[in-house]
Amino acid sequence: MSRFTYGRYYDGPDPLAPPVDLRDALDAIGRDVMDGRSPRSALEELLRRGTRNSAGLDEMTRKLWERRAQIQRRHNLDGTLQQVRQLLDEAVRLEKTALFPDPDDDARFREAQLDALPSGTAAAVRELSEYDWRSDEARSKYEEIRNLLGQELMESRFQGMKQALQDMRPEDTERIRQMMADLNELLLSHLRGDDTSAQFADFMSKHGEFFPENPRNTEELVDALAARAAAAQRMMNSMSEQQRAELSELMANAFGDQRLMQQVATLDANLRALRPGEDWTGSARFRGNQPLGMGEGAEAMADLAELDALAEQLSQSYPGARLEDIDLEALERQLGQEARVDARRLAELEQQLRAQGLLERAPDGSLRLSPKALRRLGETALKDVLTAARNAGQRDSILSGASGEPTGATRPWEFGDSSPWDTSRTIRNAVLRSGPGPVTLDVVDVEVVETEQRSRAAVALCVDTSWSMVQDGRWVPMKRTALALHQLITTRFRGDALQLITFGRHAQTVELPELVGLEGVWEQGTNLHHALLLAGRHLRKHSDAQPVVLVVTDGEPTAHLEPDGEAEFSWPPEPRTLRKTIAEVDALAKLGASVTVFMLGDDPQLEKFVDLVARRSGGRVVAPDVDGLGAAVVGDYLRTRRGRR
Repeated sequence: MSRFTYGRYYDGPDPLAPPVDLRDALDAIGRDVMDGRSPRSALEELLRRGTRNSAGLDEMTRKLWERRAQIQRRHNLDGTLQQVRQLLDEAVRLEKTALFPDPDDDARFREAQLDALPSGTAAAVRELSEYDWRSDEARSKYEEIRNLLGQELMESRFQGMKQALQDMRPEDTERIRQMMADLNELLLSHLRGDDTSAQFADFMSKHGEFFPENPRNTEELVDALAARAAAAQRMMNSMSEQQRAELSELMANAFGDQRLMQQVATLDANLRALRPGEDWTGSARFRGNQPLGMGEGAEAMADLAELDALAEQLSQSYPGARLEDIDLEALERQLGQEARVDARRLAELEQQLRAQGLLERAPDGSLRLSPKALRRLGETALKDVLTAARNAGQRDSILSGASGEPTGATRPWEFGDSSPWDTSRTIRNAVLRSGPGPVTLDVVDVEVVETEQRSRAAVALCVDTSWSMVQDGRWVPMKRTALALHQLITTRFRGDALQLITFGRHAQTVELPELVGLEGVWEQGTNLHHALLLAGRHLRKHSDAQPVVLVVTDGEPTAHLEPDGEAEFSWPPEPRTLRKTIAEVDALAKLGASVTVFMLGDDPQLEKFVDLVARRSGGRVVAPDVDGLGAAVVGDYLRTRRGRR
């Protein structure tokens, strides 16, 4: 029988992973853009915050700093010194135990030698280098010190070396020394600029077992060795001066061969010359109680360096930063597979937002939402508006079919529909549902003819952009309302002409992308007079269309336009400002336009003013809460259309 094994998927994106949810991402970006952020900063904020399915860059960065702090809080760097001291004390104890039964003077002399050993570990080890041990066990413990020092020295420069040297033999020391000599010769040739391809191949064929990284050329070999050597140097820099001196002196006796330490010193010098950009002077403070040996200390310093590099990559704060820069393998080593998956999803999200044309470059080089993105935001805004309207008890008026001309399409009948049935489709549905035998008609079979209204409307949506709209949390709902109305008109009532007009100290006509990206600016003045002037101009351009004027505001007029084009502001409002505004309301009424005012807030003066506007224009006043603004505006537009049937 065939045997199969299953494991984690590492080779590229997971083919079974759910697709990137661009709609949710675009909605989040759209909300931030409407709140005044640039599209670029909105995208960066989304990536920092994350999505429903992926942790963001900020969360991953927080975990990196937690891991960094954990390494430093948990460990200290005197593990090798402690191990050497323990082996030394054990060797001395075993030797004294062996000497105690011997009554001769030589035994007493040796005991005196042992009692007079220097207190420093390195000095004591050096003092015993020529000592003639009586106890074989004591001699073995002392030899363990030399082997331990050699293993730690090699592990600090070559990853995985300590495990390979657990059972040292005399010939192993010579083999390591020869490897070091060949390595330094190779690096020296590379430093001179020689072609080392053949020399590298020969070196790896002889000594490849010492390099689990499996470098492909001299450059990759230098990269791996320099990173490790720099980490070892930073570890030494992080020790106290006394610890550093003790350890340096002990390392001179590694494997009992001082030539090996000389080769290591030469290796470090070559690597410094080849990679001066490595951090050779850094340090870190370790304050825990779990000791680390030299190899483990170098590994910890390498981890700290990798964590710092990952934090910089996740910050995306350098020029030209992209999420593809993140080292996913390093991220998985430090935070686990889940972090790797999250980072890859965010990178895919960024790529897809660009690839699908949802973000584009403006002529000035900045990012902006594309028309495609604005349409998607409009769809979401309109859907939210209609949901709010249904929750408030209003019937969904967006569906075609109330009256008008057939579109050629049909749709399922819903309770309250007055549209004519499509008989052939209804009977066909009944036959398909009933199957063989008698055909029965059920309400689920009924389809009605879809129709749409063909009369045109000229719609002017005037939105207040004074600072109070920003201050009181009405800025984003105002923009979403404009988005929803724009989406409704451009998709379902394409014959209607919509004009978006913003008014603060001055009024201006804007396109949807401008309104969506508009930032709130502190500016005094609510110039409804100017806005209504622009609305009248729009209605006159479309004199064959039904005029509709919708005004969203949270304050009474405090500015008007002078004949020279300057805006005159006054608080409290001057009677002249109110007269000019009402005069423009009367002018719109003569064009057949009733003005519907959507009043936000509960200002008594504003309430009196909008009541006057409604009476003079034959319009009405709607006072929605902020969340219901979109439903109120869209609902009023649809009500006006129904009134023209």
